Amino acid sequence: MHAAEIERIIAFIGAIVVAVSALTSLRAEWKKTNLDDHVTKIMLILLTVGCVIVVIVALGFAGRVEGS
Repeated sequence: MHAAEIERIIAFIGAIVVAVSALTSLRAEWKKTNLDDHVTKIMLILLTVGCVIVVIVALGFAGRVEGS
């Protein structure tokens, strides 16, 4: 197993763990209405989107360079 494959596996597992945490926290924050709670919601949504991007790249659907 090459180092790149190990890194992709670690990134995939890490992204899943972080995404589940972010979504759990977002669910807990959802009913709150203060301004700082809205900022927290936006940050958690962006964190989840970032995790989805990492999963897509780790699975090889995006981010491949021609010839490698």
